[in-house]
Amino acid sequence: MTRHLTASRAPEALHGTLAELRRLAALPLERGRTLPPDAYTSPEMYAWETERIFRREWLCVARAEEIPQPGSYLRLDVLGTPLVITRDEEGELHALSRVCRHRFMDLLPPETTPGQGSLKRLTCPYHTWTYRLNGRFAGQLAGAPLMQRVDFDRAGCRLPAHRVEVWNGFVMLNLDPGAERAAPGLRGLDQRLSSHGIADWVTVHSRTWEGVPANWKVAVENGSENYHHMGTHAATLDPVLPARDTEVDDCDGRWFTMFTPLSDPGRDGTRPAGYSGYGYSGYEGPGREPRAGMLIAGIFPQFVLAVLPDSAVGIRWLPTGPATHDTRITAMVPPGAPDTPGFAEQLAGMCDSIARIQEEDLVAVRGVQRGLASRPDPSDGRFSHLERPLWQFQRYLADRLL
Repeated sequence: MTRHLTASRAPEALHGTLAELRRLAALPLERGRTLPPDAYTSPEMYAWETERIFRREWLCVARAEEIPQPGSYLRLDVLGTPLVITRDEEGELHALSRVCRHRFMDLLPPETTPGQGSLKRLTCPYHTWTYRLNGRFAGQLAGAPLMQRVDFDRAGCRLPAHRVEVWNGFVMLNLDPGAERAAPGLRGLDQRLSSHGIADWVTVHSRTWEGVPANWKVAVENGSENYHHMGTHAATLDPVLPARDTEVDDCDGRWFTMFTPLSDPGRDGTRPAGYSGYGYSGYEGPGREPRAGMLIAGIFPQFVLAVLPDSAVGIRWLPTGPATHDTRITAMVPPGAPDTPGFAEQLAGMCDSIARIQEEDLVAVRGVQRGLASRPDPSDGRFSHLERPLWQFQRYLADRLL
């Protein structure tokens, strides 16, 4: 299947928006500007993105430790697709459809089933059809009661499986069976993160905000630049991680990095007054000395990671409609950190800080979406140099959508 189709194959209602995307993506950063409002509000655009990006791209959906041992499972819903991530006896992960092959029942209905846990087989609660979870037999029908009197190929009955990889401890999912592997395209980012060892870090807090009333791109763009620290986070992040000091790396493609040093880490390395709770990062770029601050690493289309030596925060966005999305934030710390004295108090402060900063971001993304509904003229929406990842995001979108 051809990955990239021309704009002429898109619905007629999208031709103007995609033509503008093509024009903007070709501009240098110094002339870059925001996308037109239709790119964030059009149902046709959302359907096109769903097909050309979210059903073909690698998506970050979980931490591998959420499925810790053989028999563990994690229930997910991605773009209306009911899924379950399982771990088999060999330790391998599988991403299976949750839709029974008999009469389309959800195998793990949320009304009666925990979102994660442990089981030996998947059993449909409707007619008790049962599916295996181990190895190459994962998803294969194991039992279908009272089907002996009909012409039925039990051996050929199997739950659809989707591709899954683990990258730095994160579960990456792809709904396209023909997609290239995720890892090779992220090798450069692996090098940037190699000194942190986040693959083995442990999750200490997760929270989901469902049905946020904003287009997914509004949220991704907000999370991909620190320019808004001086406004949205003027009393929380900017005093200690000031926007003006952010250094955005010269990246292109589907990932980016940037670094914001702490305004005053203190001579003894202690956190300054007013510190927001996110932590430090010892960052070494080309020709740079290690400094205290926060390293942001983003992977398009829907994942950003704030990386620190004593903690990390991962943010995942999944669209649920043209003007809604879900946000999930996960906080991680190095192994052994939860056992140190005083960690419970530190964790409480971290959770409070995450919630406060997310609420500030929600004010911003909701406000942007309300503004977009008025169909404003985008001609003055020029990018700051600190918004380079947004310019890069446009190039990514053009590559996938055109």
